Amino acid sequence: MKERIKQMLIKEFLQMFRDKRMRMVIMVMPLVQLTILSMALTTDVKNIKVAIVDRDNTVESRSLISRFSDSQYFDVAVTLRDDSRLPQMLDKGEVLAAISIPYGFSEDLKSGKQSPVQIICDGIFSNDTAIIMNYAGQVTALFNSRHLEKVAGKIADAVNLEGRAWYNPNLESKFYYVPGLIAVMLILVGLVLTSMAIVREKEIGTIEQVMVTPIRKSEFIIGKTLPFLITGYVTMTLMFIIAYLVFGIRIQGSLLLLYACSGVYITGNLGLALLVSVTARTQQQALLTAFLIIVPAILLSGFIFPIHNMPEGVQAATIFNPMRWYLQILHSIALKGVGAESLIKPMIAQAALAAGFLSLAIMKFQKTID
Repeated sequence: MKERIKQMLIKEFLQMFRDKRMRMVIMVMPLVQLTILSMALTTDVKNIKVAIVDRDNTVESRSLISRFSDSQYFDVAVTLRDDSRLPQMLDKGEVLAAISIPYGFSEDLKSGKQSPVQIICDGIFSNDTAIIMNYAGQVTALFNSRHLEKVAGKIADAVNLEGRAWYNPNLESKFYYVPGLIAVMLILVGLVLTSMAIVREKEIGTIEQVMVTPIRKSEFIIGKTLPFLITGYVTMTLMFIIAYLVFGIRIQGSLLLLYACSGVYITGNLGLALLVSVTARTQQQALLTAFLIIVPAILLSGFIFPIHNMPEGVQAATIFNPMRWYLQILHSIALKGVGAESLIKPMIAQAALAAGFLSLAIMKFQKTID
């Protein structure tokens, strides 16, 4: 049995790496895509170009402006005396927001009255707009606090709520997206390449030559799975190295546990891909079917949309999505540093899915051969 699987492995590796383009697709493209997408995929909003309309032009108004310009969020592109140019600047996208300080701003503050300061945002980017308004609220609250302390000689609020984000103190989106993209790359490469492994042999007629050998069908499936599992591990390791060197993502938990769970995830993906491959008649069918699986697998994994926001029926369907469980495992080990005792449910679910997909592939392959 070992010798037959060994010969099968040699054949698969030779077939996989004899084509230069295939080598690029397997070993290089996932790393390039991870690097580019990790840089592009971010929800952090910094250096927001903002126009200031300062109608008051006093020490107090300039103090408020300096609060905005000194923060890491806002970049004051221009200070205007009126809002005549403002619509044109927003139309051209020269600024994303404008802050309008009214006449009498200083007098209102000195007399203890409230003074309305308006912020206008480009609402096309709804998520960015919400973040910009939140940042502006924080800057304004800090200005109010300092002003009240200055004029009244006391702190602004009796209760000071201090927030603290565990595992990601600066709330940097890369800590969420980079590991998530590694999971995406693993399912993308695994499903697309492996789904064509068996059907390609059907098309070129070599599968009949293999099946007349003494190799068993389970050995054939194992022989098809192991090369892609090994290349999956190599690709994953390279991606984690890039994540560390380029983005500073450190694995906080056990590497051994992470690699064990990743192996189960890759195996599950390969089992699903082999199931596609044994049922497809042509490589085009296999490729199209793989993409029809990949897209919902990513969208229903919780990577882009929170699972708890989905309808109950859709939430139930995500149970059969291996990426859902692997994302939970990956983020927990890589960012939180938790152990196996906290990941029993996703580990069992992921292992059950992997075993189920492989078993179905073997069963379906038997029917196909018979």
